[in-house]
Amino acid sequence: MTKEVVIGYHGHCFDGMSSAAVLTQLLRKVEGPELTFRYRGLDHQPGGSHVPEGVLTGEINAVVDFRYTTSDKLTWFFDHHVSGIVGDVERAHFDADQSGHKFFDPGYGSCCKLIADTAKARFGDDMNELAGLIRWADIIDAARFSNAQQAVELKEPALQLMTVIESHGDDAFVSPRATLLASGVSLDEIATAPEVQKLFAPLAAEHQQNCDAIAARARLESGVVTFDLVGSGQDRYNKFIPYWLFPESRYCVAVTASRTRAKVSVGSNPWAPVPRTHDIAAICARFGGGGHPVVGAVSLAANEIERARNIARQIVEELAR
Repeated sequence: MTKEVVIGYHGHCFDGMSSAAVLTQLLRKVEGPELTFRYRGLDHQPGGSHVPEGVLTGEINAVVDFRYTTSDKLTWFFDHHVSGIVGDVERAHFDADQSGHKFFDPGYGSCCKLIADTAKARFGDDMNELAGLIRWADIIDAARFSNAQQAVELKEPALQLMTVIESHGDDAFVSPRATLLASGVSLDEIATAPEVQKLFAPLAAEHQQNCDAIAARARLESGVVTFDLVGSGQDRYNKFIPYWLFPESRYCVAVTASRTRAKVSVGSNPWAPVPRTHDIAAICARFGGGGHPVVGAVSLAANEIERARNIARQIVEELAR
């Protein structure tokens, strides 16, 4: 008898899509082949992120690359964000789980790699046919690029798909591609498909505009790059542009705004000449955000731009010490 699986994944995120695809293959092995899948993108909300109860409507419900939920409807869970489990109540609930289907390890650079390694170690699934996808998800999410130039030039098909997902990665775009990837279609085939390249072409031009806008607005002080893109028409940008422009920087703090939120983005330079000494996830958590020790963000309501700017100033002061 067919069962419906709902996979909630981090929306508009290459690692989120990759995690959904890898988990799809794992569940076909563990739960049986008679499954149908629905994918639901989860985005960070102002004031803190959560998994809406209304998302968990399947007979089997999974959340990957996103915040934990104590809902009784949650069947599978994988995450690698330091802020993926928050507070004593969530931690106790997670620790008490006896299903063997919930995994949390903030030591991983990508959730996709966590799922793949768990699939092999716990369930005997080596995921060989998805090796390329798993490798690129880890490179992208853990910033394991050779240098900032590689991350900014976007020559590799995987990086072009990453760029498209960040702008167009809703359920309508991700769902069919997660399905194809889980079935063994190669990442390059997905990334170079005409419909993806058609979406990438204007984004490549916009990417160049972002490079120019950041170059015009950014400044470097005490090892911290700061810039404000409010009013520029841009609210998403390649997070490695600041380190490409300022290779000597240690950190970056940026303010952006869209119709739905104001955002403070905080990151650390993977190629910095001086090692990172701050836990960015912990810093962002104090303002209601989260992330990883090396990168994080704070999302606010769309009308809270001045509050976002104030938070950004406080974070810059802390990182500059």
